[in-house]
Amino acid sequence: MPLAFASLSHGTVAFGFFNIETDMLLLDRVFFFARDFCEAVVSVAGAGATTARAGFEGFRIEHPRDVGDLHGAIAGVDLSGFIGATYALRPFPTREQDFRQNPEPGLSCDEVTSMIARFGRKETLELSRDEEGRIFTLAGIRFDRQGFFGLVSYVDRGGWPRWRDETRPSYVKAMMEALRDGPGWSLDRT
Repeated sequence: MPLAFASLSHGTVAFGFFNIETDMLLLDRVFFFARDFCEAVVSVAGAGATTARAGFEGFRIEHPRDVGDLHGAIAGVDLSGFIGATYALRPFPTREQDFRQNPEPGLSCDEVTSMIARFGRKETLELSRDEEGRIFTLAGIRFDRQGFFGLVSYVDRGGWPRWRDETRPSYVKAMMEALRDGPGWSLDRT
């Protein structure tokens, strides 16, 4: 479930997984796969003490009605928009213990890409950071270091409700390893 995060440029923005059976993330009205986000973070982390940029594919949905209503989709009463389309195929689990982010999603990237193409437009997104590692920009939204690493930590945890059986996908493990061991800066650097 997406949570609220503070940005420097857009105030409070929603970020996170929106259906436990897809590994797609949303950031405001931009959608992208967690694997692509993690790979971009690894690329930026490996750049050392220089300004770094990494591009990846995503989708932008302009109109809120085309995004859909997360709470209505979870309840099964409003399956409109892209989020509703995902819940039409993979409804919210009936048992609370089944509400865990699936590290091996039931909806493939191809299925999700086909669905979102009906509601939004594909575009190249960018993750960048300044050379001091203090300002990060993701899909045009600026975050301070603390705010950006809040996004990273969210993905590492599997958001809310967390990864099923605490099992992280390999791309999440690779991201966290790169941040701990990367040249010039690390997750622990202040």
